[in-house]
Amino acid sequence: MSETQPIQIVALYKFVDQPDFADLIAPIDAFCRARGIMGTLLIAPEGINGTVAGTREAIGALVGWLADGNLFGGRFRGAEIKYSSAETMPFHRLKVRAKQEIVTLRAPEANPGRQVGTYVEPEDWNGLIADEDVVLIDTRNAYEVALGSFENARDPGTDTFTQFKDYVASHLDPARDKKVAMFCTGGIRCEKASSYMLAQGFEAVYHLKGGILAYLEKMPRDQSRWDGECFVFDERVSVGHGLAPGTATLCRACRQPLTPADRERADFIEGVQCHHCAGALDTAKRAAAAERQRQMDLAAKRGEAHLGDAAKRAAADRKAGRAARRDADRKRNGG
Repeated sequence: MSETQPIQIVALYKFVDQPDFADLIAPIDAFCRARGIMGTLLIAPEGINGTVAGTREAIGALVGWLADGNLFGGRFRGAEIKYSSAETMPFHRLKVRAKQEIVTLRAPEANPGRQVGTYVEPEDWNGLIADEDVVLIDTRNAYEVALGSFENARDPGTDTFTQFKDYVASHLDPARDKKVAMFCTGGIRCEKASSYMLAQGFEAVYHLKGGILAYLEKMPRDQSRWDGECFVFDERVSVGHGLAPGTATLCRACRQPLTPADRERADFIEGVQCHHCAGALDTAKRAAAAERQRQMDLAAKRGEAHLGDAAKRAAADRKAGRAARRDADRKRNGG
């Protein structure tokens, strides 16, 4: 983590039973707002999860406050924490939200507080996945896998994590697949996925502690078995070894991550479409997207922020992305 970059980012999670989870929303929200912290924290009966950013002083205060043994009964002490940094604030607002799950799988039998797979430190990961008997699975969604993954990892081809259950049922067998190793961005999906697989009868289930981000931070490039970049859920879009900012950007129409090669494709139009959503927008929406991009280009030339501020810009992007995905779904389904 660079000490010269002014914004500190922290990704954190912990699975812990907390039936009083709704009572935590207001105090955590107030603490963050008082210190200018932005990002998202999810609070659920099964624990806490999120990524937020702020000054180093603010983030240090938040982490220390959550770890305080006198706070909330000390339930968040020992949370999995990953730091990174940025030149500018990567989030546009603060959201502290109540959820039924901090990572949605919709499988009650998956309870990391009760059972979880074997953690593997980043330094030991290469040795594990070199074993030919190990089935290596990327538990992230397909658009994340497209930016990068470990050598020889299986891509379940999922659009949502809930589909992972279908992949396990149709592609894996406890009697055949004796050793299974899994990884995800920061480790939280694999906590849930490994617990689920143990509940399905798999015996030797391993997962990368701290996820890809911990591996990229700790593993020297010349020893790495990672290929590509790692998608992250903020305006950085992707990171590489050493958690350095990557080269990916987002399509402002459908919010899919794009590599430099994707941006060279004939069907890519800045601010309007990419190869994922080309043809999904109707004429009126395409015209509106093109006009928005033209206004943004003009504002940039004048050194101004289009739409008033970054938060409004991001909100407009999200709205356009949702519309594009709905149109694409209707087109695929013949609607």
